[in-house]
Amino acid sequence: MASGAITVKAETKALSFHYGPFHALKSISMPLYERKVTALIGPSGCGKSTYLRCFNRMHDLYPGNRYEGEIKLYPDDTNLLHSQVDPIEVRMRISMVFQKPNPFPKSIYENVAYGLRVRGERKVAAIDEKVEQALRSAALWDEVKDRLKHLAFNLSGGQQQRLCIARALATDPEILLFDEPTSALDPIATASIEELIADLKSKLTILIVTHNMQQAARVSDYTAYMYLGELIEFDATDTIFIKPKNKATEDYITGRFG
Repeated sequence: MASGAITVKAETKALSFHYGPFHALKSISMPLYERKVTALIGPSGCGKSTYLRCFNRMHDLYPGNRYEGEIKLYPDDTNLLHSQVDPIEVRMRISMVFQKPNPFPKSIYENVAYGLRVRGERKVAAIDEKVEQALRSAALWDEVKDRLKHLAFNLSGGQQQRLCIARALATDPEILLFDEPTSALDPIATASIEELIADLKSKLTILIVTHNMQQAARVSDYTAYMYLGELIEFDATDTIFIKPKNKATEDYITGRFG
């Protein structure tokens, strides 16, 4: 992998985060490479999801939360945490897929169209086109094209998660955040989501939190190991899993942790 060909899409610079008095993230500096998958691994409660949710300013929704440092988005060099930056606009550029499928109590079509309507798109033809495109990108179109007006809740768990991915893709995000996207799914649905992640990285940058070490090894190009709110090690996934530089990383990956 020639380093000249790799572009940084976003990076955190000395990013710290506080839930009220609790210091959850401690000065994390890390790049996200464009059109690559970066996995966040580490034990429960180490700050992986907290870090992920800084990217689309999810923490703004709750009082008492506080960021320090910067999250730079390139190529426009925007600091996503700057007070002048609109969190709604950030969430259009950086979409998120949660642990459990969370379709809205609307039709399949309206779930995918939601972000477009929020953005102010009114042309039916434009929305139709985007909905189809997003469902195709999420490998769901062929399964649902004849029942777009049906309630999203009628889909299986794996289909609901792919619908949530389609909804996230509809606004043409630059970065897609996955917070343990397969932990509630069976092995077959999990495999289809992993295949989808492999396909999607040709179009956008992906950051995924996973508890599943095998999944991190399968889907990611880069891996970050976090512990107690700190970034312990970040490197190419092969390096992290085969020859980590840090003893703590090695202990976690080999199961000797704790």
